[in-house]
Amino acid sequence: QGIDANVTRCFRLLQHLCLVGDFFAHALIIKLIHHDPIKRRQAFVKNTSRIARKFIKAFRISLRVDHPERMAALKDQAYLLVANHGSYTDIIILSALEELTFITSVEMGNNYFLGPITRYGGSLFTNRKRPVSLKQEIQNFSDAIMQGFKVVLFAEGTSTDGRTVKEFRKSLFQVAINARCPVLPVCINYRSIDGKPIDDCNRDMIYWYGDMNFGPHFMKLLNRRIEAEVHILESLAISDGKMRAELSDEVFGSIHACYHSAKERT
Repeated sequence: QGIDANVTRCFRLLQHLCLVGDFFAHALIIKLIHHDPIKRRQAFVKNTSRIARKFIKAFRISLRVDHPERMAALKDQAYLLVANHGSYTDIIILSALEELTFITSVEMGNNYFLGPITRYGGSLFTNRKRPVSLKQEIQNFSDAIMQGFKVVLFAEGTSTDGRTVKEFRKSLFQVAINARCPVLPVCINYRSIDGKPIDDCNRDMIYWYGDMNFGPHFMKLLNRRIEAEVHILESLAISDGKMRAELSDEVFGSIHACYHSAKERT
């Protein structure tokens, strides 16, 4: 039985490596043929969504989407999607649902393995340690939405252990105000691993946070069965005079309430 388990894990690892190779092969072709930065990002994002749908199967994620019609209603619009954040699998799940551009940290962009994936995934970067650059970053992210991109903000500012939704950082909500675009709140909830509800014994198998190293965490997650839910909440329109703090609090309230409501049903 132990030998069979090791063979299965090797197969799963090979499957993931093939998908990573597929992702980079297409990304390099995109880089060669698209010289316009907007068209290049569009192609990167489309490639990311394509490969994410394959990774859903490779990670054995059973995904339930609540109110997908709310996302479908914004299919032809650019918007700011705001979600809670517990793991790198959040990005795979969201990308499998829609072609999205993610705001991530400069530190992530400099990571030896995840950095190239974020760059070739069409990500936008923020330097949280350099507040002086914030104004220009907000303008860059607003410009991306006005260019037609659906931009994702993990407003907690970092991934968490999944016990709750942490208070949102309010500054980047200015992006939606500047772009005059809808805000789509999304709540991600992991229900079980290998059929067992998430608790203190297994949460670190799925949640990736703090100073956890990617490699060992990824290897622990290999060949697990994951049950996840995505709740698409009501979108918010930007009204005249709305401040970013007010917008942040409203979005936080809806995601926080949904998250804990879902946890109570587990």
